[in-house]
Amino acid sequence: MGENVLIPSLGLLVPIVAIMSPFVFVIFVVWFGTRQKERQAFYKAETLRRITESSGEGAKAAIDLLKEEERQTRIKTREGMKIGGLVCVAVGIALVIFLRVLIRDESVYLCGLIPGFVGVALLVYVFFMAGPVE
Repeated sequence: MGENVLIPSLGLLVPIVAIMSPFVFVIFVVWFGTRQKERQAFYKAETLRRITESSGEGAKAAIDLLKEEERQTRIKTREGMKIGGLVCVAVGIALVIFLRVLIRDESVYLCGLIPGFVGVALLVYVFFMAGPVE
């Protein structure tokens, strides 16, 4: 009778594993992602070191490479903000239409303006307020 207390039943073990699995998966994904970023940073630094040590023109080439990578990062960020703004505007419009059709008596459909205005703010920032890429 007392010997079965230490061994959990299979009925209890399955939910525990089911609950813990997503958290373990997220931990591994984050860990592998940080290892990959560390590796990329190491190889980038090693490449830049070799370029600067190779010749007199190497330092200028390394600086140009860094500037170009920075420019590409800014362009990628700006394009991501454009896509995010368009998606938010589209979600806002769709939410207004959906809630207006679903609930006719109330003005609940105005909740769709929230993501719409967030999208408009992103687009205004990208096109009018952000500095130039170059």
